[in-house]
Amino acid sequence: MSDTVRVRFAPSPTGGLHLGGIRTVLYNYLFAKQNNGKFIVRIEDTDQTRFVAGAEEYIFNCLKWIGLEPDESPIHGGNYGPYRQSERKEIYKKYAEQLIKDGFAYYAFDTPVELEKMRHDFKTEHNPSQQYDHNVRMKMCNSLTLSADEVNKLLSNKEVKSVIRIKMPEKKIVSFTDLIRGEISFDTSVVDDKVLLKADGMPTYHLAVVVDDYLMKITHAFRGEEWLPSAPVHVLLWKYLFGLDQMPQWAHLPLILGSSGKLSKRDGLKYGFPVLAMNWLDPKTGVMANGFKELGFVPEAFINFLALLGWNDGTEQEIFSLEELIEKFSIERIHAAGAKFDYEKAKWFNHEWLKKLTATDLKEKVAAILSAQSIETKDNSYLCNVIDLVKDRCILLTDFYEQSLFFFKTPEQFDTESILSKWDESKKEFFIDWQIQLMNLPTWTSSALESNFKELAQQKNIKQGDLLLPLRIMLVGRKFGPPVFQIAELLEKKETISRIKTVLANLNS
Repeated sequence: MSDTVRVRFAPSPTGGLHLGGIRTVLYNYLFAKQNNGKFIVRIEDTDQTRFVAGAEEYIFNCLKWIGLEPDESPIHGGNYGPYRQSERKEIYKKYAEQLIKDGFAYYAFDTPVELEKMRHDFKTEHNPSQQYDHNVRMKMCNSLTLSADEVNKLLSNKEVKSVIRIKMPEKKIVSFTDLIRGEISFDTSVVDDKVLLKADGMPTYHLAVVVDDYLMKITHAFRGEEWLPSAPVHVLLWKYLFGLDQMPQWAHLPLILGSSGKLSKRDGLKYGFPVLAMNWLDPKTGVMANGFKELGFVPEAFINFLALLGWNDGTEQEIFSLEELIEKFSIERIHAAGAKFDYEKAKWFNHEWLKKLTATDLKEKVAAILSAQSIETKDNSYLCNVIDLVKDRCILLTDFYEQSLFFFKTPEQFDTESILSKWDESKKEFFIDWQIQLMNLPTWTSSALESNFKELAQQKNIKQGDLLLPLRIMLVGRKFGPPVFQIAELLEKKETISRIKTVLANLNS
């Protein structure tokens, strides 16, 4: 095994990238960077029946968005390629045949009809799921029940389909030490003889993951706990092919839980929250599944939120930058129990990060959101000033549209109903006089505007508080927004006076 830490993420290109997959990426990435190691992405596309066009590109787009790009991959290259299993097809056959030669695997020639009959005939209390295992293998058509001549004849017949299955031993205990869960043991008698090499010559996950991890010198393998039932097969393959001393250290990550078990895409559709990193349009069904990116999450918050779905550093700290996560991450602090997904908490993280990020960090994202609504921003300086004023009020990036629209476009409607009940002649005269004073105000700053506003209110014996709501409606159109004098400063003199005149005219009509 390599002295350098090498970890991998091995997704199947079958659809949108689920939160659980992204968290697996994150934990792999943090561990690799913390140990000056390498993070590899390997595409598990051996099951061509499940391959979905565009899914691989989508995976790499997601990784690029969140800033967790691999050191080696089909896109980034590397010294251990190819990094797509479909391009490594010829590699696996020799290992499968070696297992047969050593007595650890066998050829199986059973037809689909025969397999279906097996599932019906051999369903017992000892084999309720109708597994192809030690209870039935000697009753089937395979190289354990046929003579060598019969096997060779079948193998030479191109019309006959065959697979290679592992021969699981009976009544053996297979154990390994999980970095999260400690020692885990399995009774091989309850594990079926998994197919290792399919009839089309492609390996199944079980063979491919072991061979590829060995050849790519993977030192640590982090994967979801749903793969635990496959662990005894993989441990034995490591033992038979390469020796257990070559096996990576494993960590089986806890599930991310929804309302009723493992968080699923159906949960997102049912309850209206995303479970994917980015939007995914299923080319088969035409159904769009929402992603965190398009709903307005910044990658810093998305990563922060995911990191704490199953891990903490032992303190009360909740806001972590990627650099802090790399520094503080530890396998020992990952919980074995499932982590409950909470979309409201995810939005809280995003709100905190929007407040934390600078206007410069956000300007391109905000400009893109406004541009999508046909709002062209002014110069970068103006946009950054707007962002600084409104970002504390935004939970999602998409909130910037509503919270800042009035800075770029005069409101089409003004909520004058909110001020009519307390509107009188004295307030009308105040704003008529104030707009005249504004025309001659030498310094256009929020402090100068506020000071002038306060002085005039005192002269007219009107409480300043009674005038602020009308001013907000005049500038914003509605009852929200940052401090009104800061709004007026950014809108500048001409636009501020124009909006005051518009509302005064509406109130007088």
